[in-house]
Parts: sequence; structure tokens; C-alpha cells
Amino acid sequence: MTAWALLVSCEHASRRVPSSLEPAFAGAKAILDSHRGWDAGAVEVARRLSRRFAAPLIAGRYSRLVVDLNRSSHHPRLFSAWTRGLDERQRGWLLRLHAAHWQRVADQLAEISKQHGHVVHLAVHSFTPELDGERRNAEIGLLYDPRRPGERRLASLLRERLVASDCRVRRNYPYRGVADGLPTALRKRLGAGYQGLELELNQAFLARLGSAAVSARVADALRFALD
Repeated sequence: MTAWALLVSCEHASRRVPSSLEPAFAGAKAILDSHRGWDAGAVEVARRLSRRFAAPLIAGRYSRLVVDLNRSSHHPRLFSAWTRGLDERQRGWLLRLHAAHWQRVADQLAEISKQHGHVVHLAVHSFTPELDGERRNAEIGLLYDPRRPGERRLASLLRERLVASDCRVRRNYPYRGVADGLPTALRKRLGAGYQGLELELNQAFLARLGSAAVSARVADALRFALD
């Protein structure tokens, strides 16, 4: 890379539950292990990309069903059915966990920007290959704000390189890049200097190729896009 540097985050890295909340999640192991509880395989790719680019990695410690780090604090699904009914003290603690993750990402972006001038935030996620009976037809999704020229260009270059390596890639799929979440909030908070993309990996694709092969393809595409 030239003037560009990278920050990697993984909001749904874990399916863990804090020990203090284990009673609230009694009987929920199957749900925690499913796509509802975490983004399986995402953190392995995030770690590999972090190492390849000597980039900081900020990863969530607990399941998205504890508190969803990729929802804004006012979102109705910030808490799940297991945590919505917690008392005010417990919910306050979860809100502080959420705020701390968002602040760490913002602070790290500011620090990298001072050192390198330009920084790209890559948030790594994975998605279930089938949802509500619908088979999802992409191996990789690139989520971004199409109104922002820098993000649009990065997504286009990433897609070009990934397609050349025989990946099925769709832009702003399986979700919209401007939906409520951390990158959307950071665009508003940090302005034009922020460039954020969400990398969505099909869990069937990850299982078939393995995290090392998928990470290698993504890393190659990132070098192509950022150089």
C-alpha cells in the first residue's frame, strides 16, 4: 500500500456470553451457535487480514445476542429477546460495552489517519447461505455507501479483483451498505475523510475454501484496490 492504511474490525466475532448473564441465556446454546448468535468464520479472516497488513484488529467479545455492536444505540434490536428484559444496571453495562467498542474504532481511525493520512475501515462479517427459505447467490458481498466516490471506487476495484479470482461477488448484498450500523454512524461522525466497507462472506463459501484461502483472495484484492 502507498498512503493507505487499514483498520479491521469484527463486530460479531464471538458467541460467548458474560458469566453474569449466563442465567438469562439458559437453554439458548443452539441459538448462540447459529447465525443469529455470531458470524461464524469472520474473525478468523479478520485476524489473517490484520496480520497480513500489520493492521489493528478490534473484535467484539460477546455474542450479538448480548448486545449488537453493529447496531446504533437507539436501534430497537440493539438488545435481543434474552437481554431486553434485563434490569437497568445490567443494560447500562451493556450500553457501555457497546459505546466502548464504537469509541475504540473511532479513536483508532483517528490515530492511523494522523500517521498515514488515509485509512480504510474494513468491517468483516459472514452470512448464512440460506435465510427464510431463500438461497443467497453470492460468495462475497461488499457493503458501502454508493453516494461516496471513494467507497464506490474501492468497492469496484475489490469486486474486479475478486471476480478475477473466481469469486461470485455482489455489491450491497445481502444487506444495504447504508443501513443502520457502525460504518453508517462513522460516516456521519467522521465526515468525508472516512472510508468504510463491510466485507460479507458466505459461510458455505468459507467452509468450502477455508479461512486461509478466502483471506488470501481478499488480501490480494485489497492490495490491488489500495495501491
